[in-house]
Amino acid sequence: MAQLDEFNKEVWSDQSIFRVENHIINNIFACRTTDAVEAAITYSAFLRKSGLTNENYPLFLKLLEMDNHFVIDSLLGATDPFLFLTPIQPTKHLVSTCFRLLTNWHPGGIYPKTLAIVLGALQAAYSYAKDGYKIHKVAINDVNNLGKHLNKEKGQDESVNRAILDILDRLSSLEGQGDDEMELIARQCNIIRGNYFDKRRKMEDAIPQVLLVKSDYLVKEVLPANVFED
Repeated sequence: MAQLDEFNKEVWSDQSIFRVENHIINNIFACRTTDAVEAAITYSAFLRKSGLTNENYPLFLKLLEMDNHFVIDSLLGATDPFLFLTPIQPTKHLVSTCFRLLTNWHPGGIYPKTLAIVLGALQAAYSYAKDGYKIHKVAINDVNNLGKHLNKEKGQDESVNRAILDILDRLSSLEGQGDDEMELIARQCNIIRGNYFDKRRKMEDAIPQVLLVKSDYLVKEVLPANVFED
């Protein structure tokens, strides 16, 4: 018996148990099966009830990478998605993650509420553009991957369009406030906004065509066992 206990200690170290746990959680987060989706929905609800803090917000960000809108609805509850992350002080990790997600997602390839969560965090971070720029030094690629989510077929009052246009407008205020890189960022923001508002122009005249390839987040989404419609 003592030998068996010693063997188990060697095989099942804390590190190996952690790897198994991490593998299971990653399978849940992938949302590839009905069971995984339902587990992720429950996990999201638990996190929401636990409360968002500066210590646990990376877990909430991890959930935004899930391609399942049922999970996001469970995470949000009744919270306005644009305000979801605003209780968190903007950090380089938070802002850079938001831009990374915008880069990973194709236009139309992410649940609008998930997109709204990210845009709300960026609105808060760049409410004063120069302060936000000190937190995360925005690149042209960041601006293009933000602008690619504009939907020119919808008006400027549509919530996602309005948020993106607002962030671009704030970043355009960097003009005349710093170095040449800031000038380039401000200029590109103005070009994207101009092409959105000008019916004679196309977005691909401002943003590389490869970034504008559209997708549909519903195509590959796995449903939970029970789906209730309002």
